[in-house]
Amino acid sequence: MNIPLFRDLLLIESGSSFILVGKVNEGFILQLETFRAEIDQPLAPDDVVVVSAPEGGPVRLAIMLLEIVRTYHMPLVVLPRDHPGSPHIRMVVSAGPEVVGTCTIRRGTHPEQHLICTSEKLAGIRIRGVSGGVTVRGFPEETSFSHLDAD
Repeated sequence: MNIPLFRDLLLIESGSSFILVGKVNEGFILQLETFRAEIDQPLAPDDVVVVSAPEGGPVRLAIMLLEIVRTYHMPLVVLPRDHPGSPHIRMVVSAGPEVVGTCTIRRGTHPEQHLICTSEKLAGIRIRGVSGGVTVRGFPEETSFSHLDAD
């Protein structure tokens, strides 16, 4: 499914969990801070920034997280796989040309930006940035989407 998207945001919901999607809009280097290294990931204008809230939460918080990365180019922190703080992370962010939802990874522990932790209901969803919008594949049943103003 192709969905037009410019400065606005796409909210994908299934039950209480959701995914928020925005286009990068301007190229920049996203820094991923791990305990071993700093990884520089180039992002292009048609790439996407995706926030996942596997257990739900305030959409306004997800908008702030998305804008911290998209507009202010804040680095992302990646925790080690066995870090005790991982279960406390309520929302996670990934960015790149395509982001795939999965429920088989621990939140905040993957520097691979093509993956994002989601609820089981949203696992398998694939979001790819394209000129003028996004392509979304793997929409689970009982999923809705709507456009939000970024402001």
